[in-house]
Amino acid sequence: MKVEEELRKLGLELPRVPKPMGAYVPAARVGDLVYVAGMKASTDAGMKYRGKVGRELTLEQGYDAARVTVLNCLAALKAEIGDLDKVVRIVQVTGFVNSAPGFHEQPKVINGASELLLKLFGERGQHARVAVGVNELPEDSPTEVAMIVQVKT
Repeated sequence: MKVEEELRKLGLELPRVPKPMGAYVPAARVGDLVYVAGMKASTDAGMKYRGKVGRELTLEQGYDAARVTVLNCLAALKAEIGDLDKVVRIVQVTGFVNSAPGFHEQPKVINGASELLLKLFGERGQHARVAVGVNELPEDSPTEVAMIVQVKT
């Protein structure tokens, strides 16, 4: 299965790898694991969404923001390993949702990332996951996603 062909079929493309906002790298490989740093809901043109889900943004917009965010993760992963078809398994996804007080549907928001990974990678995209609400995120991004991915050595 060619992951990037599947992306194109879905009308999606990988953005440029976002520049780190601090003293870290977008992805770090240790053996057959790649740790992808937390990414936000940005595109090559800038932030697609800003604000808290449940206040400025709807659940559906949060879901889409998580999709955008995981595309940034995949861009960083590809830059590290060269070819997304080298993915053995998405091991873990950690998702943070910039949540308005009283908003409790963080798992539904991060499903935007998880469901896209399942569409792209099939069984290899099944992963353990954390989905939590937070008070603030960098640049007022509605979502941040980090991943751990097993790759072919």
